[in-house]
Amino acid sequence: MTGYMLFSIKKEEWLGNIRNDLFAGLVSSIALLPEVVGFAIIAGVNPMTALFASATTILVISFTGGRPAMVSAAAGSMALVMASLIKSHGLEYMIAATILTGLLQLILGYLGIQKLMKFIPKTVMFGFVNALAILIFLAQIQQLPGQTLWTYFMVALTIILMYALPKIIKSVPPALIVILIMTVVAMIFPEYLQKIGDMGNMSTVVPILSFPTVPFTIETLVIIFPTAIALTMVGLIESLLTIPLVDKMTETKGDSKREVKSQGLANIVTGLFGGPAGCAMIGQAVINVKSGGRKRLSTFIAGIALLVLIFGLKDMMVQIPTAALIGIMITVSFETFEWESLSLIRSFQITESMIMLVTISLVVYTHNLAIGIFVGVLLSSVIFMAKLANISITQEENVFVVRGPLFFASTHEFLHYFESRDYDNETLIINLSDSHILDHSGIEALKTLIINTKKQNRKIVIIGLEIHNPELRNEMDLLLSE
Repeated sequence: MTGYMLFSIKKEEWLGNIRNDLFAGLVSSIALLPEVVGFAIIAGVNPMTALFASATTILVISFTGGRPAMVSAAAGSMALVMASLIKSHGLEYMIAATILTGLLQLILGYLGIQKLMKFIPKTVMFGFVNALAILIFLAQIQQLPGQTLWTYFMVALTIILMYALPKIIKSVPPALIVILIMTVVAMIFPEYLQKIGDMGNMSTVVPILSFPTVPFTIETLVIIFPTAIALTMVGLIESLLTIPLVDKMTETKGDSKREVKSQGLANIVTGLFGGPAGCAMIGQAVINVKSGGRKRLSTFIAGIALLVLIFGLKDMMVQIPTAALIGIMITVSFETFEWESLSLIRSFQITESMIMLVTISLVVYTHNLAIGIFVGVLLSSVIFMAKLANISITQEENVFVVRGPLFFASTHEFLHYFESRDYDNETLIINLSDSHILDHSGIEALKTLIINTKKQNRKIVIIGLEIHNPELRNEMDLLLSE
């Protein structure tokens, strides 16, 4: 679809991989359970409400998203942002913040914010993906203290089966087989294993389409706006950085602009049903793709299956042992980690390694993707400008040849070179054919050099000067001719 239409009913985007998409959707819906429930408890939201919100998000995005097979739901990164607002002002303000988040994302989608993605370096991307893999791993490990030896055994067995089963059975995703086996074991030995139902209040709440019961005032906007901004940025960053990962795994190309708008629409709908904001979930996206999911059908099935689990098979769902889901998510963390990025460290690429490690450290420490990405991009920019600022000036007979860009970071070195030298010739000739003026600081540096040279009663000639602004060009020509 093009233009303003978001909903996709194209046959080629839905069909052609039906069996694999069915299996992948079922696995994805089950794989969502522990993370959504766990982070709902952290945020102070009813787990069943969070699960319904996740189903709503997945279903909306299955029709409107720009990256088929990418799973979006009530993610942990968003829950961490919402927790303080819920604690201080309650769930209704969280719902209002979710709707505002959707509106902001929808606006940014039409403004083309996804274009900013090209300014995120590969090393920061590595840092983002590796940090998420580490967070997924740590989230599973943190559930183990206090568990029985049976739990540790089941986790280890799950990991072994996840790697062994694909070599034996290729037609069914290993995660689905593992969940079925482990659930049967948990039902036989119920006293030894923690189940999904033990994680919190799993009472079913039937959602109603409605607006949040908060005052429609400036004061309310002041309360929810900071949280909505944080949710908007975290959600878009995580979603937009997950797209290229799924692109790489499926060897297809997603539509980032459409995905941004789709995330916004999904959050508006989710908020109107009283649910928390969501975004792409890298771990579940990896599971979906690894299980064979390729088309929109896979995420549609995931959403439908989640609704069936919530309203029809809740008694069975709560019997799934957390040990099985922990084991599956640990293997997902291994699959998500960009092991090739370690070559940066092995090959002693110091600056690239530092950028990646700083990004990883900040994301893992703060649990805030936006902070990690922002600092990573900022650090990359500073290092890039430092390298760019090293201009070269050589004297070839009576001509000084400048190589490298002239901008705010290199003008000091440029002026210092000429100010610290004595010249025998009455005319100073500078060749800028191999240099480019990048900003106004470069123009001002040239003006300063021209004025200082003329004060010494010497002439100055500049070869290869390119200034595209007509007014600045005339001003420079006038200055040189005086």
